[in-house]
Amino acid sequence: MSRDPVTSHEQNHRGSELLRPGPGEKTEITSRYIRGAKTELFYRESVFFLLHCIYQRTIIILRLPMYNLRCAAEENCLASSSAHSQDYDTRVLLRFPQRVKNQGTADFLPSKPRYAWEWHSCHNHFHSMDEFSLYELLDARTQSQVAEGHKASFCLEDTSCDPGYYRRFACTSHTQGLSPGCYDTYNADIDCQWIDITDVSPGKYILKVTVNPRQQVPESNFNNNVVRCDVQYTGTAAHVSGCTMTS
Repeated sequence: MSRDPVTSHEQNHRGSELLRPGPGEKTEITSRYIRGAKTELFYRESVFFLLHCIYQRTIIILRLPMYNLRCAAEENCLASSSAHSQDYDTRVLLRFPQRVKNQGTADFLPSKPRYAWEWHSCHNHFHSMDEFSLYELLDARTQSQVAEGHKASFCLEDTSCDPGYYRRFACTSHTQGLSPGCYDTYNADIDCQWIDITDVSPGKYILKVTVNPRQQVPESNFNNNVVRCDVQYTGTAAHVSGCTMTS
């Protein structure tokens, strides 16, 4: 099956073409699907860090001046210490990718009704969920939060699909969602796809990403919505390993 044409949104915002498995590499983390009476609900699998060998290489530390982060600040993507930053003050960002698959039999639809979707003029699209993912950085020893959690709001769309499935949802004001067999992909170079670690000291941490954290959208199973990765932050670079899916 030929791939659907790449939209301008994918090129300019998602960059989904960057995440393509290499020859012989596995294409998904598998888990069981609960069938039967709950077919009206979905079993949505977080496949963030889908391929450790690819995704861990795309986690980077980036330093950007505030004048490049004004849109991100409007969407609350920075730590509160940025509130009084000047244009040439620098923020330190831990950037990482995320890929989520709907592995169920029903559409994953936004928690908000369409009339309540929020227009974001900086990024020129509607956000249909206030909290699709929660990004946290935890102290490896105490499990306490060391960087302010970032609650990512997204516009939902079918970025790509498995063979035999077709994209039906796009990042528009009319249709947003995630179809069965399809993926919503966010690469590390997308605005707000990060945790602001400007105030974090070098050390050992855990990067924790939770999809549908408040369970606003029903699923048949919430046991695979969390991914945790070990992070060694040196002050100039981040070395990531041991990514696992947890409940």
